[in-house]
Amino acid sequence: MAELKVNINGNEFKNPVIVSSGVFGYGREYEEFVDLSKLGGVATKGTTLYRRDGNPGKRIVEVPSGLLFSVGLQNPGIDYYIENELPNLLSKGTNVLSNIAGSDIDEYVAIVEKLEETDAPIIELNISCPNTSGAPLGTSCAGTEKITSIIRKMTKKTLIVKLSPNVGDIAEIALAAEAAGADAVSLINSIHAMKIELGSRRPFFHNNVGAYSGEAIFPIALRMVWETASKVKIPVLGIGGVTNGEEALQMMVAGATCVEMGCAIFRDPYAPLKIIEQMNEWLDNNGVKDINEIIGSVKPW
Repeated sequence: MAELKVNINGNEFKNPVIVSSGVFGYGREYEEFVDLSKLGGVATKGTTLYRRDGNPGKRIVEVPSGLLFSVGLQNPGIDYYIENELPNLLSKGTNVLSNIAGSDIDEYVAIVEKLEETDAPIIELNISCPNTSGAPLGTSCAGTEKITSIIRKMTKKTLIVKLSPNVGDIAEIALAAEAAGADAVSLINSIHAMKIELGSRRPFFHNNVGAYSGEAIFPIALRMVWETASKVKIPVLGIGGVTNGEEALQMMVAGATCVEMGCAIFRDPYAPLKIIEQMNEWLDNNGVKDINEIIGSVKPW
């Protein structure tokens, strides 16, 4: 078997497969299906300072080759997470990426102050959520650099900044995060999208627009991972539409150190474990002894 271990800022991942934020909750629902210790990591449900009930009305609909959703960051709040969910996750023998979100800088600061009192090793700073009102901080270089710089000064924990695809040049945003002290960037978050019910002529979601994710966005995500990894020196975590081992390996060849995957779990809760097996099989069949050999090995024309 090939060596699957990868490293991000001193955090060793037994394999590069991470379940992405929002699809796995805090892991409890999937524990009866998946041994969490076999995963490279778990990115938690996006957690805010206070409890959020999420967006009103309909929240999710299946569309061709993916899902359209508008959940609105429903979560129990950071205090509940720290008291009830984080200890359980830290006991599972996998890396825990505490994904946090806020409506303004003050909220992010307050959340990180609370996480500083815990053993949470990795913060995934979500500045790109498409499911809330207002423009995310991560849609501009200035906003990205400002929030990243502030949080960087507050913590020595590994800081991963999660980026939005709903920008002109995601690589420039990644460079801003890197300049401000991010240890890594993860991308992409979901793509702004919409559905209209013809009978009422109203948008399907009360928030009017939602977020599109699933297998159809994989080629877009792959392109953005490649563009970003070609410019930054920090690790990149590839996210977006990964459904099998070959696609996960494409992300790594494009420059990703780890791969986060999500929507495929709704179809098959065992998908993360199958992807790990498929990656290892491909590496063995192609004579690759260490998965790190393929990271960033793409050969552009």
